[in-house]
Amino acid sequence: MFVDKVKIKIAGGDGGSGFVSFHRAKYVLNGGPDGGDGGRGGAIIFEACPNMATLLDFRYKRSFIAQPGESGKKNNRTGKSAEDVVIKVPVGTIVREVETDLVMLDLKEAGERRVLIKGGRGGRGNQHFATAARQAPRYAERGRSSKSYEVVLELKTLADVGLVGMPNVGKSTILSMVTNANPKIANYHFTTLSPNLGVVRNAKGQDFVLADIPGLVEGASEGVGLGIDFLRHVERCKVFIHVTDASGMEGTSPVDAINIINKEIFGYDEGLRNRPQIVAANKMDVLPEAAENLPAIKKLCKENNWQLFEVSAASNQGLDGLMEAAFEILEDIPDAPIAFEEDYVEREPDHDNAPFTVTAIEDDYFVVEGVGVEKMVGYTNLETEKGNAFFQKYLKDKGIVAKLEEMGIEEGHTVRIYDLEFEYFK
Repeated sequence: MFVDKVKIKIAGGDGGSGFVSFHRAKYVLNGGPDGGDGGRGGAIIFEACPNMATLLDFRYKRSFIAQPGESGKKNNRTGKSAEDVVIKVPVGTIVREVETDLVMLDLKEAGERRVLIKGGRGGRGNQHFATAARQAPRYAERGRSSKSYEVVLELKTLADVGLVGMPNVGKSTILSMVTNANPKIANYHFTTLSPNLGVVRNAKGQDFVLADIPGLVEGASEGVGLGIDFLRHVERCKVFIHVTDASGMEGTSPVDAINIINKEIFGYDEGLRNRPQIVAANKMDVLPEAAENLPAIKKLCKENNWQLFEVSAASNQGLDGLMEAAFEILEDIPDAPIAFEEDYVEREPDHDNAPFTVTAIEDDYFVVEGVGVEKMVGYTNLETEKGNAFFQKYLKDKGIVAKLEEMGIEEGHTVRIYDLEFEYFK
């Protein structure tokens, strides 16, 4: 089964929390804090695997969640970091976030590994929070949370040249004649139910990847037939070889067939209109009508500045010249595969509305935590009068001061906000 689009859930692992402990040993009085740090959570990594051809594996496993890091331990021991989760996908897969529909990753190189979600950082143990005034801190940081997304994986075939056209016009036969591919060939519509690839090599030792793009009919870009499932595979093709049945034996004139398919391709992605196109008038030796239809095909190609080749795929006539024309066009196109811009922008957290927690570690010692509060401490210069006033206003506006008072804080009690520790005064 060929599967080229699936939806999955991915989540990084949270960091392990720091540990609170104190050194205990014989003949050692009042051992200091020795709580270790938490371990890092597992990351989510995508790897482009050249041995995979479809996304079939994801039909049975839809959730990839990394494990959290271990909490810290006594004797200053750091908790074990979690293993990363490596998700293997076929080369040519893009990762798109469901919520924004933006591309997060484009995995177009074999063996490419990309980190999409970092594991959460482990929290620091109480060994980091000892001060001259408070030598036995009973506080450690929680591990940082990681992120989760719902994403769509889309496989877009990596081919230099794509064979496009109506069903049963000879695309698969051409592929079998000029490459080592063995596609299924029969005289009925939709014989080909998945893109087939082959490598074309010329006498100079040059080669390119040729793809047979199936399932294109009128209305394909709007979901008719199988085409909507395979139109995505034309997006990476640098050149199109448009195969048409010159005899018109399928009931559609060759000119109409070309216009119908191009309308669907350009309707799917208007930018594909700028890709070079070669027309292959196939089945020239089947019926006399082929010669009669040829002038109209030539007229259409001249109007659009397309090269035209008269071929017979079944007897291998004219295919060498057709392939050489594709080689010549490719010489002026960069070798690198066509890439999709990774236009995903990390959403900035809403620090103003981010939640916070206030914990009473002791009767006179309070700890404030929260993403927004941590960021505020990080970018505010508290050594200046203006910065200090700004920070105090933030604590009041955020509701942190009210929460501290609700929990019974009094003047002279200590407040810790990450690396910042101060005495509370009204």
